[in-house]
Amino acid sequence: MITISLCMIVKNEEEVIGRCLDSVSGLVDEINIVDTGSDDRTKEIINKYTNRIFDFQWIDDFSAARNFSFEQATTDYVLWLDADDVFTAEDQEKFKLLKQSLQPEIDAVSMNYHLSFDHEGNVTSLLRRYRLVKRINEFKWIGAVHEYLSVSGNLYASDVAVTHSPLSHDSERNITIYKKLVESGETLSPRDTFYYANELMDHSDFQQAILYYEMFLESKLGWVEDNIRACFKLADCYHNLNDKDKELSSTLRTLAFDVPRPEACCRLGYYFMEQFKNAEAIHWYSQALLYENHQQISFQNTSFSTWLPNLQLCVLYDRLKQYDKAYHHNELAGKYKPNYDKIVNNKKYLDEVIRSIEDKI
Repeated sequence: MITISLCMIVKNEEEVIGRCLDSVSGLVDEINIVDTGSDDRTKEIINKYTNRIFDFQWIDDFSAARNFSFEQATTDYVLWLDADDVFTAEDQEKFKLLKQSLQPEIDAVSMNYHLSFDHEGNVTSLLRRYRLVKRINEFKWIGAVHEYLSVSGNLYASDVAVTHSPLSHDSERNITIYKKLVESGETLSPRDTFYYANELMDHSDFQQAILYYEMFLESKLGWVEDNIRACFKLADCYHNLNDKDKELSSTLRTLAFDVPRPEACCRLGYYFMEQFKNAEAIHWYSQALLYENHQQISFQNTSFSTWLPNLQLCVLYDRLKQYDKAYHHNELAGKYKPNYDKIVNNKKYLDEVIRSIEDKI
């Protein structure tokens, strides 16, 4: 059976680090924690789990810190987590099976990353990230912010998931680093240009975000998934600026990179729905339900391919007085969000309408 080192970088994580380490300490053979300047109880809490705590002077570079953390590992494989990540009880069992069965020729293992959940506990957004890598390969982290682990070789997609469960977030940290890079005259890589645009949009600087999204797309050097996300983000910027024409054209730009994604279908469906072009809207929402995701590493928002298009189809078929179809799609939406008030109210309304029609027959 392989051996595994957990390698993490932390700073002032007293609220979450214990929860994280509780979920993983029984799964790994070694825990290495790199502290980048905590002044709270973080180290005190970590000491309950390991004495392998290393200090690293923060230099506004996440990759530098993560690469240093990987250098501390001494086992076969390296696992990385953030302090606000956890393994659920179910995924702890899956991880144990993975550890027992993983063949030593595997160079890197990807895991689902569950980013957000609805009130029923269903995963609403996720992506895949390489979490477990062979130590002797010396894979490196790249990028000062929104860093990524560059892997190659024999890759394996596992069924294990990491759950992101943040309590708070430093909203200024990343954009401050990017602004320092720009002000220093450093040329941003296409990937950093994309993520800087995201930070600008998150800070409601929509015009500047548009500028950097366009710079990213014009470089033609981005990963196709980031190109598609950039187009959707542009659409969001133009929506906030109340420019419906450019919002539509930004959505349509995604079609230059791949078949229509569920998000594009839902955006186009809503565009027609607002104009009461019901047949066109039905077409696009129906397309959203037909999409099969074959991109193992792509970002996914499951709402666009599950309950949302079904809910909208319910409304559209109700407009057309096709109540059986409306009821059918509301029931499908309810399988994903059984307690959502709109779905519950739709069911009550359609029950009454259909009963009234049956009574007249």
